[in-house]
Amino acid sequence: MARPKVLVFQHVPFEPLGTLDPLLKDAGFRIRYVNFGREPESRPGLDGYEALIILGGPMNSDQIDSFPNLITEVDIIREAVERDMSVLGICLGAQLLAKALGGAVSRNAVREIGWYDVELTEAGLKDPVLSTFAPTQEVFQWHEDGITLPPDAELLATSPASAVQAFRYGEHAYGFQFHLETNGPLIDRWLTVPAHQDTLREEHETVDPEQIRQQAELSTGSLEALSRATFSRWIDRFEFAPRKQRLPSR
Repeated sequence: MARPKVLVFQHVPFEPLGTLDPLLKDAGFRIRYVNFGREPESRPGLDGYEALIILGGPMNSDQIDSFPNLITEVDIIREAVERDMSVLGICLGAQLLAKALGGAVSRNAVREIGWYDVELTEAGLKDPVLSTFAPTQEVFQWHEDGITLPPDAELLATSPASAVQAFRYGEHAYGFQFHLETNGPLIDRWLTVPAHQDTLREEHETVDPEQIRQQAELSTGSLEALSRATFSRWIDRFEFAPRKQRLPSR
C-alpha cells in the first residue's frame, strides 16, 4: 500500500519543515516540497495528498508583483479548505491561509523577533491540537505582519503585538503566526542568513541576536518538546477519506 503524502509549500531554503519533518516521516508520510522560490510558476494539484503545509518566508503576503506565486498559493489553499483537507499555515503560511478564508493581513506596530509569550483563549485551551500549550506559553517569533481573523474562524492564541497568534477554521485548518517548528540550529541560521540582515540592522535597538541565541540555549529544549506534542496531535487528526465542505460565500 502506498504511503500517504503531504504537500509542502516552501518559499526560501532557510525556512524548512524543521521539527515537523521527522514527525511526518516517523508517521509514515511521504513529503513533496514545492519550492516557489525556484519554481514560481508551479501550480501543483491536491489529488492524492492528505495534508497541505504552507511554510514561512521573508516576503509579505501582499507582495504579489514580486511574488505572483502568492496568488496561486491562496487559490490552492482555498481549494484545500473546501476539500476539508488537513491544512497548516506557519507565519507567512498562516497569513496566506487567513487571506484564503476572507481575513486580512497588515503591518503590525512592532516586529516580533525572538522569544515572546502568547496567551491561549478559552477556545485554545480546549482545542484538540493547541491545548498542549500552557495558558501563557513562550514561543519563537519572527514576523512583522499581523492577521485579522477570518470570518467563522476560531481564535486560539493572542499576544499584545499580534491579536491573532493562532486560529482554526473548521476542524482541520490551522494557522500559527509563531514558529513552533524551530530548533537551535535553525534559529542561528535565521540570525545569520543574508536575507535577514537588513531587518536585524533596522531593529538593532530592540533585537539582540546574541541574547536570542542565549535564550535559545535555555528554551529550545522545551520548545522542541512542545513541538512534538502539538504537531503529533495535528498529524493524529488526519482523516484518510474524502471530505467536502464549502466555504461561506463572500
